[in-house]
Amino acid sequence: MDEPISLAERYPARYWHPLADGRLQCDLCPRDCKLHDGQRGACFVRGRVDDAMVLTTYGRSSGFCVDPVEKKPLNHFYPGSSILSFGTAGCNLACKFCQNWDISKSRSFDKLADQATPEAIAHSAEQLGCKSVAFTYNDPVIFAEYAMDVADACHAKGIKTVAVTAGYIHDQPRRDFFAKMDAANVDLKAFTDEFYVKQCGAHLQPILDTLKYLCNETRVWVELTTLLIPGLNDSEDEIRAMSEWIAKELGSHVPLHFTAFHPDYKLTDVPPTPPTTLITARRIAKSAGLQYVYTGNVHNRMGDTTYCPSCGAELIVRDWYDIEQYRITPDGHCPDCDTAIAGHFEKYTQAFGRQRIRVQPA
Repeated sequence: MDEPISLAERYPARYWHPLADGRLQCDLCPRDCKLHDGQRGACFVRGRVDDAMVLTTYGRSSGFCVDPVEKKPLNHFYPGSSILSFGTAGCNLACKFCQNWDISKSRSFDKLADQATPEAIAHSAEQLGCKSVAFTYNDPVIFAEYAMDVADACHAKGIKTVAVTAGYIHDQPRRDFFAKMDAANVDLKAFTDEFYVKQCGAHLQPILDTLKYLCNETRVWVELTTLLIPGLNDSEDEIRAMSEWIAKELGSHVPLHFTAFHPDYKLTDVPPTPPTTLITARRIAKSAGLQYVYTGNVHNRMGDTTYCPSCGAELIVRDWYDIEQYRITPDGHCPDCDTAIAGHFEKYTQAFGRQRIRVQPA
């Protein structure tokens, strides 16, 4: 039984149309949920009230934190800067391995204790000295109307916006949503449709469509993340096929982050990812032509460091989220051979580091 939608939760939603049988179809993502009055979609935050669709989490968040931008993870988008991060509740995927499952799989809004208008979020980011605001923790495409309004408020103050997303979204909302984003980290969870169907309740092709759109038709800065899960998506053949596809379809300059799985949610019987798996994956991706490949959730100095793709010089030496050395010029070049480094850079002063600050916009 769906939780009743209160008056306070009834923010008008976009991307839906009526069906001949009286139901309303949500057109935001490929799930195409078809709803009777009072029903919620699979994401749980978009629902039907009378003859309209509503978004139930507009202006409501599961919390706000100031993080290093590298935690998103973004290593080529103003490295060392701070980013104001927040999410809401719900998700349009059903990943058995979700590592934010208490938020993304929530069927109750008791976790949405923090409330903030788009203007309050932009103001807080400005006051806190954040370069950007991230829509994260759960997938922002399901609260697209809220995220887009926040993005407008941020851009009015010169603050960048970042989407951390699985990219499971239809064409028109994809165009509207990413027109408001300056950067995105997209989870490419695997490179087989079987994995997406069995582990996420989704399909691979819409994510590939999103990636090709972002990298070939927009100016959004894109980095990719793949969580390697032992026995499910970590075979050398799959990693090689994925890396070759990225190089061919998206570009060899697109950064790829391989991160380590830890047992959680519905996959508690699967062991953690060995560090050697990430190191091997990085080697395979590099051999496929990708210029910037990183490892995450493990201590690996080589996998944290940004190298010049031409001369091999160490440009940004990292220890987790701490930057120990920064040598990229303000206009984004290697100081040794003058090769342009893909990404967005500016004059570097001091990194925000690995700290996390809990805040409440007001």
